[in-house]
Amino acid sequence: MKLSTKGRYGTRALLDLALRHGEGPILLKDIAQRQQISLRYLQHLITPLVAGGIVRSTRGAKGGVLLSKSPAEIRLSEVIQLLEGPIAPVECVINPMVCSRSKLCVARDIWGELKESMKRVLESITLQDLVERQGKKEQPGPAMYYI
Repeated sequence: MKLSTKGRYGTRALLDLALRHGEGPILLKDIAQRQQISLRYLQHLITPLVAGGIVRSTRGAKGGVLLSKSPAEIRLSEVIQLLEGPIAPVECVINPMVCSRSKLCVARDIWGELKESMKRVLESITLQDLVERQGKKEQPGPAMYYI
């Protein structure tokens, strides 16, 4: 499975929010600037995160976005599934009906094991884990995070 910019940029944006958790709503334009993501693309990424209950959006003079729960409660698997879809390297692992050879295919067995391994890793990491890992890394600039 190759992550698209949706998964990578969405994770960066959420890390930005997690690093500022408890500070109140953050403007999308500020996240976009810090993370070097176009504001338009970031707006597109935030929509499924709001719908999935990870991010909350507020309007008004002090509006913006913020995490809807603690960074320790948000698993990377949840984020990637909302932004990328099912965690599987090939369609037949999710839906065996797409291939008439599914029952006999040993390669499909391997792809299923790969799916489970990826899922296990992503479920074991929370946004809080990313915050802690980020704190251990040397900062490349004032507030840019690379994922």
